[in-house]
Formats: sequence, C-alpha cells, structure tokens
Amino acid sequence: MSSDQHEQLSSDAAGTHPLVRLFRYARPFRRRIAWATTCSIFNKLFDLAPPFIIGAAVDVVVQKQDSVIARLGFPDPFHQLVFLAVVTAIIWSLESVFEWLYGVAWRNLAQAIQHEARMDAFQHVQDLELRWFEDRSTGGLLAILSDDVNQLERFLDGGANDIIQLAVTAITVTAAFFIISPEVAWLAMIPVPIVIIGSLWFQKRLEPRYAEVRAKVGDLNARLANSLGGIATVKSFTAESHEAGRLQVESEAYAEHNRRAIVLSALFSPLIRIVIMAGFMVTLLYGGWITLQGSLAVGAFSLLVFLTQRLLWPFTRVGAVLDLYQRAMASTRRVLDLLDVAPAIVDGPDRLPLASVRGEVRFDGVRFSYVKGLPILRGLDLTCPAGQTTAIVGSTGAGKSTLIKLILRFYDVDPSKGSRKSSGSTTSEVGDEMVEASPRIGGIEIDGNDVRSLRLRDLRRAASLVSQDVYLFDGTVRENIAYGWPGDADDPAAWTEPPFSRIIEAATLAEAHEFIGELPDGYDTVVGERGQKLSGGQRQRIAMARAVLKDAPILILDEATASVDNETEAAIQRSLQTICRDRTTIVIAHRLSTVRHADCIHVLDSGRVVEQGTHDELVAGDGVYAQLWRVQTGEVATESDG
Repeated sequence: MSSDQHEQLSSDAAGTHPLVRLFRYARPFRRRIAWATTCSIFNKLFDLAPPFIIGAAVDVVVQKQDSVIARLGFPDPFHQLVFLAVVTAIIWSLESVFEWLYGVAWRNLAQAIQHEARMDAFQHVQDLELRWFEDRSTGGLLAILSDDVNQLERFLDGGANDIIQLAVTAITVTAAFFIISPEVAWLAMIPVPIVIIGSLWFQKRLEPRYAEVRAKVGDLNARLANSLGGIATVKSFTAESHEAGRLQVESEAYAEHNRRAIVLSALFSPLIRIVIMAGFMVTLLYGGWITLQGSLAVGAFSLLVFLTQRLLWPFTRVGAVLDLYQRAMASTRRVLDLLDVAPAIVDGPDRLPLASVRGEVRFDGVRFSYVKGLPILRGLDLTCPAGQTTAIVGSTGAGKSTLIKLILRFYDVDPSKGSRKSSGSTTSEVGDEMVEASPRIGGIEIDGNDVRSLRLRDLRRAASLVSQDVYLFDGTVRENIAYGWPGDADDPAAWTEPPFSRIIEAATLAEAHEFIGELPDGYDTVVGERGQKLSGGQRQRIAMARAVLKDAPILILDEATASVDNETEAAIQRSLQTICRDRTTIVIAHRLSTVRHADCIHVLDSGRVVEQGTHDELVAGDGVYAQLWRVQTGEVATESDG
C-alpha cells in the first residue's frame, strides 16, 4: 500500500466503522471485489429460480392450456413441461458455474487481501521506532499479524458472500411477493424488519465483546511467547508449573470472554427461527385461504409458499454470519489501527552516498532520556575522528550503549526544552540542576551531516554493528553471515546472496572460519533459533563476520567481548587489528582490556564525558578511568589484602 493510502486511512480512522475502513484499504482490489460480488449475485438469482419453475409447473398441471407458459407459444401441456425442464437444466448449470466462479473469486481475493494486509502491517511495524516497541509485547503483535489477519481472511472467504446473497434473496423475493400478491406480501414481510432490527441490536452488543476477545488473544500469545522465549530460565528455576499456571490464567480469561460472546451470539438463531416460523405460518394460512376463495391461483400460492421458505430460511444463518462478521470487524480494527500508527522517526531528505562517507561522528550537546525526567545524556559533546578507533567506557548506566542507538537513529535525541538564552548561550534545567548547553538543539553528525537529515537506509548502511546481545536467525551459518551483504543501495528487493568466497573471507577475518569448518555441516550447519546451537563466542564471531561482510565505513562494537572468554576475546582482538585499519571504529566497552590500544578513550559518567585520552594518559591521570582499571586488574583487591 502506498504512503498516500496510509495517510488517507489515518485521517479517516477516528470514529469510522471498521467495514468502511476495510473497503478503503481494499481499494486496489475493487475490480476483483466487483467481479466476486457479481458472481455471488448471479449465483443467488439462479438459485432462486427453481421456486418459480415449481410454481409454473403447478400452474401447467392445473391450468393446462390456460397456463402462463401456454402464452409463450406452447399450447400442449407436455410441451410446456419439456420447456420447463430445459429451462431448469440451463438455470441449474448457470447456478453451478457461478457458484464455482464466486468460490474462486472470493477465496483468491481473501488470500490476496490477507497477504497484502500481513505484508503491509509487517513492513509498517519494521518502520516504527524502537520506543514504540517498549510498551508492546511480541506475542500481541504476532496475534495481529497472524490470527487477526487470518480472521479477516475467513470472513472474506465465506462471510462476505453470505451477506451479499442474503441481501439479494431479500430484495428478489420481496419484489416477487409484491408483484404476485401484495396483500400476502405485507403479512409475509412482517418478520423481515424484526430480523433486521434484532440483527442490529445483537451487533451493537456483540461488537465490544469480540473486541475484548481479540485483545485477550494478544495477551495469550504474549504469555506464550514470553514463556517459550525464556524456556532456559524457566527450566533452571524449575518454574514449569508456575508458567503453566500463568498461562492457565490467560487461557481461562480468553475462554471466559469467548463464552460471553458465544452466549449472546448463540441466542440469536433460535429467536430468529421463531420469528421466521410466524412468517411462514401467515403465508401458509392466509395465502391458502385466499387461494381457496379463488382470489389467488394455485400456482401462485405454491410459488409464495416456496418463496417464503427461500426468503426466511436464510435468515436462520444470520446468527452465524453475524458472529463471523463481528469477529472479522474486531480483527480488522486491530490490523488497521496498527497500520494507522505514524512512525516518529522518518527518512530525512538528504542522500548519503556510501562511497563518499569518511566516517567522522560528532555528538554536539546531545540530550536524551528514555523516560521523561530521567536523563541519560546531559549535553554530551564527543567527536570520533574518521579512520580512527574511538573507545567509550564508563560504569553501568553511564549512557554508553545509548550513543549507538542514537547514531543509528533507533531513537532521536531530545530537543532542548524550556531553554533560555543568556549572553549567546543557553541554560536548560535537567532534573534538579541547571546545565550549560549549546544555543542550538543538540544533534549527531556524520561527516557534518545531521543524522536526522539523512535517509535512514543510507545512514544505517554506513555503519556495521556488533552488539553484546548477538541475534542469529534460525538458518545456516552461511545465511547468517550473508545477512550482512549490502546488496543494491537503491533497490532492497534486488538483494542476492554474496559469492561464497566473500563469506569465507569475512569469516576468516573474524577468526570464525576454523571453528565453522569443525561444525557438522560446516557453513551449512543450522544454528537454531537465536543461534542456540552455538556457544556465545561462536555466535559473537559469526556476528563479527557478518559485520565484516557489510564492509561499512563505520564499525560499531557495543560490548562485543563482554560475554566471551579470554581466548575468544584474544581472537576478536586479533581480527580487529585488520578489520579496523583505516576505518572509523567506535568501541563501547565495560572490559577495559578491550580498548587499551584505541586512539582515544572517552570516559562517560552521568551522561557526560568526564575524561578523555589514551590508555596510558588516563591511567596516569588517576581519575575515573584509572580507578576502573585498578578494579578490573585486581590492584584494588591487592592493596586491600595488603
């Protein structure tokens, strides 16, 4: 779906019925919808024809040469019956043809819209900023992308056709009644408004109940995803029974909300049957009486009796159709509400050609907080020169990893709020203190370009990230390394797998080739979900190989050696000597041995740079860095022991 369509959906969403929003969303499919609807209409029209043929046959038997068919040029009664038989064969054939056509049309349409909705929703979710995900569970999103989209498909697959055919039946039969016998028609139509009013009443009360059911599906999926994602923790604490109990609570809540909806939905059909029975009895008694009086032909009476059944009997399915409809509308609302979420972080207007990137990264008065009132960065100033290795260290919570998220625009820097100018500078209140700030809003620049002005794809292609929390996809080693292959800069869909030689080269530079060769299937070994079949060090080196293959001008290592053993750290350090050469490298580390050889080390404390220099300079300075170094090398413990 185009961005213009998304904007139209968003502007019309508030207070708009989900069915109207669904029609707007399905606008690109309007021709296919029109064709499927046409096939449904013709199928129902031919389906309604047999009662007319039965009425005409009764009329032939009773009236013989004076029947309606005789006026068409068939005076002989037998020839009239032959004519009706031929017409019957044609009608039944056409009914079967259109039943096949509408079945194919609606099912294919359901599959197409389902696919489009799922892909649109998934792609839209990928465009949303990380902050949006903080308040949402993965299970809840999966419920929308899977279960809710499937619910929409089920409605389009059968429910839409049922509604159309029910409307065609009501219109056609009502018109026939008033043409044949208006006095009987008025009585036979009495149940119709009752059914319609009853349907609207039930719909109004079912809608919130099914909305609650869809919400509970999200909660249930969230609990399942949470428990299965942490299965190792569950097992280590022998908490299987506890998790089963928590799931039981969510499952029972879902079942209870479903029961509440089912009780009301199941009540609808029996009540409608009673109303329909009354309508059929009126037609049978009053129509039969006026036929006995000679005011209505026998064939016409037979037709009316059959049409009453054809009109009223389908209304017994309104309950099932209404149930399917309400479930689909609840799901439609959730899917389209997701599509209506506007990304807070969007593309800037400027391009950043990869070949022109030198790699200088500059933080200028940057402020940031995850939670309002709890600042992480407080006017940070820091420069990472192009082609050099810059290390950023500090205690837990100092804001080290936050810098990486801001460089890649996973989050945007905070604006300077409530600032006031004084002698060309600005002071802003942060927490309970007044801090000096730049007179302009803080920002992050790459080669002098504010990251907020750049296309996100260009910005993120300029940097390779290796984080402490390595994520490997459930696939082969080869596929996970190939994930770093940049492909076509302007056409992501044109991505092709890199040459195997490049994958081996990247793995060799990351010192991963040797252990990969020892795996059961080498590069074709399946690593499992999140790479669970590999050790932490192996996952880390595959992640490093993935970053090497990307070959971006900026390499970011976010605690890349924090959770590996000394041997793996040494291997990574050896590989970095080659990988980092003539490349801007930003190393975030808690383990100071990782950054000893950096060109410049910046020490963060409470969201600001408090020290900077080389390793030797900082150790000699006897400041925060020197204290951290003594703690990690055991000097503090030795002095204490002595």
